[in-house]
Amino acid sequence: MRDNLLAEVETVGTGVAAARAETGRIVIGQEAVVEQVLVSLLSGGHALLVGVPGLGKTLLVETLGTVLGLDARRVQFTPDLMPADITGSEVLDEDGSGRRSFRFVRGPVFCQLLMADEINRASPRTQSALLQAMQERKVAVAGIDQQLPRPFHVLATQNPLEQEGTYPLPEAQLDRFLMQVDIAYPDEAAERAMLLATTGSDVATPRPVLNAEALLAAQALVRRLPVAERVVDAILALVRGARPESATEEAVRRHVAWGPGPRAAQALMLASRARALLDGRLSPSLEDIAALARPVLRHRMALTFSARADGVTLDGIIAGLVDRLG
Repeated sequence: MRDNLLAEVETVGTGVAAARAETGRIVIGQEAVVEQVLVSLLSGGHALLVGVPGLGKTLLVETLGTVLGLDARRVQFTPDLMPADITGSEVLDEDGSGRRSFRFVRGPVFCQLLMADEINRASPRTQSALLQAMQERKVAVAGIDQQLPRPFHVLATQNPLEQEGTYPLPEAQLDRFLMQVDIAYPDEAAERAMLLATTGSDVATPRPVLNAEALLAAQALVRRLPVAERVVDAILALVRGARPESATEEAVRRHVAWGPGPRAAQALMLASRARALLDGRLSPSLEDIAALARPVLRHRMALTFSARADGVTLDGIIAGLVDRLG
């Protein structure tokens, strides 16, 4: 049975590695971002992309839609966007005999990969409608449940610079995202390669590598990968150590207002398995936990006011906890 699982990991791992390489060919200089987003999708979760304008967030989502063979759509979130603009609504139809009936018109959420661009610019009511669909994989209109396609993933974006007129996501809704992927500026060599690749007459276009069925199969395989006890212990130690109520680290007790809940441990377990599969390995290691700790935990924690005033960062707190794992 182990040999069969290993062969399946090698086969599926080759496919997802090819998807990563093809995405990296188009989205230049963001290898870590591409890896983290693919890990989120392989885990069956959603991701929140945070970065200043011009770093390729839209390009990344469009590329992934093509490479993974998914029905991808994009919605620009604005303050006047209504929940029905996302989920859909019923319209009144009249046939040739004059008989009237309601017909449900599906909104853009009925896709496989949705880019929610600048999600924090929409009203809390519209945010809640999308986040409910993310959690339940369905929408309810006129008391009737409408199932969303499978797979269904949301990649939401936020601009960290302009906060005036925005509606920050509350903590309970942030917790619905498996990861928060912070996108930084590329290094000089990557930016040079990007400049040359995107301003010529021949601009590279992505090629399909996988399809929806292959992605669903990979997600099912992720949940079957074995996890060593030391990795499980490391996940528990990391998550519980990030809570001020149970922390042994003085920095956590002093600077953290509230820490991650059990969903963080679940997310870290799935994400570490997905990263192992992405590398063609049978089971995750402590290296996977260390690599994924920040994107999984940073949006599930908050600093105290005094810690922010002193310049303490969540990434620094999490780095200290990771160092204790050995």
